[in-house]
Amino acid sequence: MIIKSAEFVISNTDHTSCPQDGKPEYAFIGRSNVGKSSLINMLTNRKGLAMTSSTPGKTMLINHFLINDEWYLVDLPGYGYARRGKENREKLREIIEDYVLERTAMTSLFVLVDSRHKPQAIDLEFMEWLGENGVPFSIVFTKGDKQGTGRLSMNVGQYKTEMLKTWDELPPIFVTSAETAVGKEDILKYIDKVNKSL
Repeated sequence: MIIKSAEFVISNTDHTSCPQDGKPEYAFIGRSNVGKSSLINMLTNRKGLAMTSSTPGKTMLINHFLINDEWYLVDLPGYGYARRGKENREKLREIIEDYVLERTAMTSLFVLVDSRHKPQAIDLEFMEWLGENGVPFSIVFTKGDKQGTGRLSMNVGQYKTEMLKTWDELPPIFVTSAETAVGKEDILKYIDKVNKSL
């Protein structure tokens, strides 16, 4: 798939105010500072499409971008930023849960995981919750260029091992780098395949 157009459509905190045109939505989510905005900009070939912030956990909005007039790329708020107040954390949890569980147009969720770290409880718990609720998702390992291939394979392997303790099979897995565009073709091909099957 070649992305010819990518335009920002709307930001909000309520899934019922999202576009109602029935186009499929592919949502991206991950812990704060996982490299989500950089990945979205890399996938769409638009440097400033998703705003990157030096302040982790800043975004509390659901952002919709229309791609090729055919489908939406949805940038969801990051989860698990500890320095938020309790009230803010609760509000954020509601925004994410309502969108993920209630949004019928959401076709697939891409869960971003920092490939430089060993399996993090917060990511594993979030994916467990998705599984319990029957939400289709893929795992996207970000920052794949930030360590050697041996270390990268080891970290990805640890996640697989950890997940297979409770999962019968693994979801689709992508390894990416916003710097080198590794994984871009694989993700876009996957979205294209799903779109064609709808």
